[in-house]
Amino acid sequence: MDYCSPHQFEHVTVTCKANIYFDGNVVSRSVICADGQKKTLGIIFPGSYKFDTDAAERMEIIAGCCRVKIAGQGDWIGFEDDNWFDVPAKSYFEIEVSDGVTEYVCSFK
Repeated sequence: MDYCSPHQFEHVTVTCKANIYFDGNVVSRSVICADGQKKTLGIIFPGSYKFDTDAAERMEIIAGCCRVKIAGQGDWIGFEDDNWFDVPAKSYFEIEVSDGVTEYVCSFK
């Protein structure tokens, strides 16, 4: 059985070249699951960052904590490990990590 959850990936292809943003403060690797679903697995160092979205995304926070503001959805919301948020396609979100490192899995819809 092929399995692709936010805590463990089996039967996947991982791209060796890193996706590096904001002078290395956000780094991820692309993961393709056996069913063709694309994800990125990454870390965010302290700072505030804005990401534009082409496709709809689900960001799962798997370790650490952050604050997020999604375009058109009001105030900042805090997230800790084992929580997630959705971002619409053709939109953006702002994410802030104040301390430590936040780890995430981003799934594209």
